[in-house]
Amino acid sequence: MRDIRSEVAKRAEDLTLPNGGFDAQGQELPGETEAMSPTPDHGETSYRGSGNLSGLKALITGGDSGIGRATAIAFAREGADVAISYLEEEQADAEETKHWINEAGQQAVLLPGDLTEEGTCHKVVDRAVEELGVLDILINNAGHQMARGDTLRNLPSERIDETFKTNLYAMFWLTRRAIPHLPRGGSIINTSSIQAYQPSPKLIDYAATKSAILNFTANLAQELGPDGIRVNAVAPGPIWTPLQPATQAPDRLPTFGTNTPLGRAGQPSEVAPAFVYLASPDNASYVSGTVLGVTGGKGVF
Repeated sequence: MRDIRSEVAKRAEDLTLPNGGFDAQGQELPGETEAMSPTPDHGETSYRGSGNLSGLKALITGGDSGIGRATAIAFAREGADVAISYLEEEQADAEETKHWINEAGQQAVLLPGDLTEEGTCHKVVDRAVEELGVLDILINNAGHQMARGDTLRNLPSERIDETFKTNLYAMFWLTRRAIPHLPRGGSIINTSSIQAYQPSPKLIDYAATKSAILNFTANLAQELGPDGIRVNAVAPGPIWTPLQPATQAPDRLPTFGTNTPLGRAGQPSEVAPAFVYLASPDNASYVSGTVLGVTGGKGVF
C-alpha cells in the first residue's frame, strides 16, 4: 500500500509513543511549550501558505501556544498580519509566536492581559484595531480547563467562575467589541471541542462551555448574516498543547488521544488548516453557522 501521508501527519505520529500517547509529565497552569516532552508541532517547518488570507488582519486569543500559535503561524504564512492575546505569564511563548509571524514577513502585535476581565477584552480589541489598522478576522480561541479529579459534587465555585469567564464571558465581550470593526466579508471563528458532543464527567464545567459555544456560533451567524459577516466554529479533539500536562493527571497522558479511531492525539499543526479554511473569504464565502471537527475520527454531529 502506498504511503501518502502528509509531512504534518508523519511528524504527528512520530511525536507520540508507540501506542499513540505521551510520557507522563506535569506542569503548573497555564503551562509552557518549552517544558513539554515532546514539543508540539505548530507547523513551524511544515506549513506552506497559498495566499488565502493575503492582506487580512486577524486577532487570535490564546495565540501564544498550542492551537492558537499554530493558527497564528498559518495565518501569517497565508499573508495575514496577526495580533495575539495571552496571559502575562505566557510572555515567553508569545515572543516565540511573534518570531514565527515576523519570519513569514507579517506584522505581529502582542496583547498581554487577563480576558476574564471585561475591560481587558475591550482593550485587546481596541489595541488590535489600532495597531493593525483594521480587523477582518476574530478567533475566539483562549480557553481554560482543569481535569484533575473534580466532579460536580466537589467542584469549587472558583473553578466554575474561571472556566465560564475565560471560555464564555470573554467570547461575548470580545465579539461584542469587535463587531463594529468587522467589514462585510469578515469572519468570526470560535474554538469549541469534542467535549461539546462527548463530555467527560471530570470536565463538566469545560464541556458545558464548549457546548454553549456551539449555540453562540449558530445564533450569531444568524444575527450577523445580513451584515455579510460569517460565524463558524472549530471543534478539536485531543490535541497536544500545554493545557494537557498543566491540567491532567500525569498518569493519564500515556493514553491521551489513544481512544480516537486514528489511535493517537493530534498536533496543533493539524488543527490550524481548519481555521484557515473558515477564515478564507474565497474558500468559505458561503460557510457560516457550521462546526468543523478535527477530532481524529471522534464523532461531531
